[in-house]
Amino acid sequence: MKFIHTADWHLGKLVHGLYMTEEQRVVLDQFVQLVAEEQPDAVIVAGDLYDRSVPPTEAVELLNEVFYRINVELTVPILAIAGNHDSAERLSFGSAWYRHHKLYLSGKIQRTLEPVRMNGVNFYLVPYAEPGVVRQLFEDESIHSHQDAMQRIVGEIESTMNPNEPNVLIGHAFVLGGKTTDSERILSVGGSGCVHQDVFSPFTYTALGHLHSPDAIRHDSIRYSGSLLKYSFSEAKQRKSISIVEIDDGGNLLINERTLTPKRDLREIEGYLEELLDPSFYQTQQVEDYLKITLLDEGALIDPIQKLRQVYPNVLHLERKLERQQKLSSNLHSHSQEKKSEFDLFAQFYEEMTMKELSEQERDAMIQIIDEVKKEEAFL
Repeated sequence: MKFIHTADWHLGKLVHGLYMTEEQRVVLDQFVQLVAEEQPDAVIVAGDLYDRSVPPTEAVELLNEVFYRINVELTVPILAIAGNHDSAERLSFGSAWYRHHKLYLSGKIQRTLEPVRMNGVNFYLVPYAEPGVVRQLFEDESIHSHQDAMQRIVGEIESTMNPNEPNVLIGHAFVLGGKTTDSERILSVGGSGCVHQDVFSPFTYTALGHLHSPDAIRHDSIRYSGSLLKYSFSEAKQRKSISIVEIDDGGNLLINERTLTPKRDLREIEGYLEELLDPSFYQTQQVEDYLKITLLDEGALIDPIQKLRQVYPNVLHLERKLERQQKLSSNLHSHSQEKKSEFDLFAQFYEEMTMKELSEQERDAMIQIIDEVKKEEAFL
């Protein structure tokens, strides 16, 4: 059994105000060509097909085109799940009849977790779900964290799973110890969003999405494929790859990687303005790349961004190193001087996730909830 494991396409992604659809189309064309060359028994997409629950039209059309080319023209089965950026309901549309064409698209977690069986391998599709959704689905009040939720889901799978056959879980989760980047949305406050590696021990291979690097964790049978592209400058030094996995009759794994080449890389460079505008320097650069430029100059500069864009047209972010150091120092000082309350931490998290402040009614409700939790803890 050979399958290709990919994830985190994030179609419709905005990076510093720029839609990445053109760049995504370039690498997805390469991906389809890779599928044609490798002729796998299946393609796995482990969540975050889109970057938002209501994606732009161009993103929907691109996914439709790519899935059609793989599933219909190349007749390769696709097993895909919803990630935390996707709308579970929208991805679930049409799934009943897609299965007849071997397009297995799981948007919402189901109480009955029947595997998709191919070439003697059982694939379990576990779309992203909040702990509260899993708690309600299984009527289990003990579920409060992502670890609790995944343990319950895996327990349900194990109750009917044949351990003598290769079993693959397709999931979207933050495995404890994984390395994060700025473009990955936080699943929850504190450590409640983490899942321990041990929970996946019943499976021959666990194909994960969410973290954007194939090096996010090191494990023989648990793997992130990583994202298609670099989606933030915190990923600038990451490598990107596609995992090609083979499982023999004895459940032994052989994993290889293939890389896709973006039209433009996303990079960071730094230097003095005069140096960066010197032909002897920029003629050695890929000037069309998406760039974050850090200037080392200390004095006043007149309109540096326009001067730089005459040479580097895709500068997405410009900063001064001295200003950055001062800002970091200021932030560290403020954090060391201030111990935030539980409510302040939640309010900060809420604003970062929603880009808006809590309403007065929401603030009162949250304060009440925190007070009630503290009272309960006091009696424990």
